[in-house]
Amino acid sequence: MSTASQKISLGEKIGYSLGDLAANLVFQTLITYLAFFYTDIYGLENNDASLIMLIVGLVAAFSFNPVIGVLADRTRSRWGKFRPWILYSSVPLGVMALLAFSTPDFAYKGKLIYAAVTYTLLLLLYASSNLPYSALSGVITGDMAERNSISSIRFVAVMFAQFFVQVFMLPIIEYAGGGDKAAGIEQVITWMAIVGTIMLLITFFTTKERIVPSSEQESSLKNDLSDLVKNRPWIIMLILTVLVFVTLAMKGGSYVYYFNYYVDEVALASFISPILHFFDSVGMNFFGSDPTSAGFGLFNAGGIIFMLIGIAFSKRLADRFGKRDVFGISLFISTLFILAFVLFPPKGVGWMFISQVFHGFFYGITTPLLWAMIADVADYSEWKNNRRATAIIFSAMMMGLKAGLSIGGALVAWILGLYGYVNAASCLGNELIQPETVSTGSKMLISVFAAIPFLIGVILLFFYKINKSMEVQIEQELVQRRNNEK
Repeated sequence: MSTASQKISLGEKIGYSLGDLAANLVFQTLITYLAFFYTDIYGLENNDASLIMLIVGLVAAFSFNPVIGVLADRTRSRWGKFRPWILYSSVPLGVMALLAFSTPDFAYKGKLIYAAVTYTLLLLLYASSNLPYSALSGVITGDMAERNSISSIRFVAVMFAQFFVQVFMLPIIEYAGGGDKAAGIEQVITWMAIVGTIMLLITFFTTKERIVPSSEQESSLKNDLSDLVKNRPWIIMLILTVLVFVTLAMKGGSYVYYFNYYVDEVALASFISPILHFFDSVGMNFFGSDPTSAGFGLFNAGGIIFMLIGIAFSKRLADRFGKRDVFGISLFISTLFILAFVLFPPKGVGWMFISQVFHGFFYGITTPLLWAMIADVADYSEWKNNRRATAIIFSAMMMGLKAGLSIGGALVAWILGLYGYVNAASCLGNELIQPETVSTGSKMLISVFAAIPFLIGVILLFFYKINKSMEVQIEQELVQRRNNEK
């Protein structure tokens, strides 16, 4: 196996990280707004929106990702295995993101077909870009400390994308559309698509694949799949990935409903008034005058800022104690602050904000570690089987991500329907009034229901055996093995 210098320049780390910033402009929009877009902007019934998100998402997870993983692992080009996929998918992904959030004036059946087709194609192109992008992190370097560093910088970029989508996007949509959310979201997505495409191209041009399997390590698809099913750390990480993204999709997709239908508007306006006044005094009022959208943005801003602080601690903690232990402890503590939301009354806005920032801090510590652990699983497979199949391992994790996103997003629409949620399409021009039960449903979605998958994930980590000492052992033995192959 060829291994060039394992140290990575800061410029390459930043260039690589921009690819995740681009991907998360799409991904965070799907988590935060897809259910809301389908029910309150595009006008789909709750059950129809839930079915589209679930069925299309699961089909994409269990068909697109494995196929692309297999193809990427067997790609041969002067640019490597994974970088060509990033290059050729960049423009189509941006175009399809715009089409998926457009609102053509079709009859209801036509709307259903259009939503299903555009969401399917969006997930196909997202997999074609993001799966090879994620696998690229496993071949940029074999140095685990460098890999932790790359993951930390990468997820700072992720947080910037999340910050924009969850903090500024809703007020900008309302401003850009002059109150017309459909027109506003199309304008915002257009610019996001352009910026994201440019960032993906930068990633392609600034990165290099250094770990290249030797001919002796070439394997068949049968061998790759056999290695996977025998790889216990991989199975645990797959289930953990599903659980993490179920919670993220449920929690992220429910906040907009929580602020619209549970949080007391007067208490919220009173709480955020000093903050908005400060921004007004320095000419930086990005949040508009609507207290609900402004409060929603500031709430998310607090969580994301503290996620960034948590990410800053992540590498140092992981280098000292190992990824597994740091991930498990931080995930458990962050879950406690999710559960706390079930205790807060509609006027307890201050407690909501406090709990959000503490959850953000501890969850931020885990954020870079998930993908670094998946890269470690690829190393574990090579160490154990003397064969490296990076993309198929990452494709399985992307399956988990897509499955979790689909299940969590579908649960938002479905559970709200169980609590009696009335969508825009049912009003027929009348004033939209939700039953009182919707308020309770939105609170349960961001607290108890969202906490359950995280808690199961914490338990699973007790069975994940790649701890700090095994990380060091795998790294040292692989370095020696690769040097002997030169």
